[in-house]
Amino acid sequence: MDNHAKGVLMALSAATLWGVSGTCGQFLFQQREVSVEWLMAVRMLGAGGLLLLLAILRKDAHVWAIWRNKGDRRRLLVFGIAGMLTVQYTYFAAIKHSNAATATILQFSAPVFIAIYLAARYGRRLNGLDYLAIFLAILGTFLLVTHGDINALNISPLAFALGIASAVSLALYTLMPGVLLSKYSAVSVIGWGLFIGGVAISLINPPWEVDGVWDRYTYANSLFVVLFGTLIPFYLYLKAVQLIGGQKASLLTSAEPLSATLIAVLWLGVSFQTLDWLGAFLIVITVFLLSIGKVSPEA
Repeated sequence: MDNHAKGVLMALSAATLWGVSGTCGQFLFQQREVSVEWLMAVRMLGAGGLLLLLAILRKDAHVWAIWRNKGDRRRLLVFGIAGMLTVQYTYFAAIKHSNAATATILQFSAPVFIAIYLAARYGRRLNGLDYLAIFLAILGTFLLVTHGDINALNISPLAFALGIASAVSLALYTLMPGVLLSKYSAVSVIGWGLFIGGVAISLINPPWEVDGVWDRYTYANSLFVVLFGTLIPFYLYLKAVQLIGGQKASLLTSAEPLSATLIAVLWLGVSFQTLDWLGAFLIVITVFLLSIGKVSPEA
């Protein structure tokens, strides 16, 4: 298998694991009464710590070098709390109050916010494809949350607000570490981002204050979220970016909402109707439209 094929397989695997982990989170929140805060603390501390350990074992000098520059220290702390923690928390909170499929699809509208921000930042006009993508994202979201009835919401207002917040947070998370990633290894930046976010959420719910109903299924799903839903997919995705480039790797993450939806429907019995599928398709297609005329995030 050549490097391109390996990169494609890694990106698809990462996206699929992220989607499945969202469904595992839904199971833990809704059927085992595990709190979002506790799962975030364990997930981020565990995965972040293991990524940093991997970097140390690989003798990555960037692990400690990133802390020596005052400006980079500040950027890293802001990224860990305002970027990594915010996107993780809003996404899983949206899952708790709706379902993994809906939350993942809503979060997938993030590229629209990125396109609008970059166009405004660099004083460039949005082109026809950009406007089409924005329209399709709005229409897809409308169908997903209302089923076409403007007077009724298919999900709670809180779940909708959290879903949109997770999309905005993902946009910020994508844009924030640009300077850091240009100077330090991705494993070090992501590892510290996760660990810092984990420390911050631990101030609210320490990982040793365990709640919920615990049995073998709770343990298995919690372990999956930490290892197969965070550590492994982050590593696979970073390797995929190295092999096939960031743009192609990001496009392949379209597998994430698909895997989240299929697993949620087949495993947890989430009801997903024709209009839901149509809304999901319209939101996902915006990623491909925006990639055609991508605005460069330089500087």
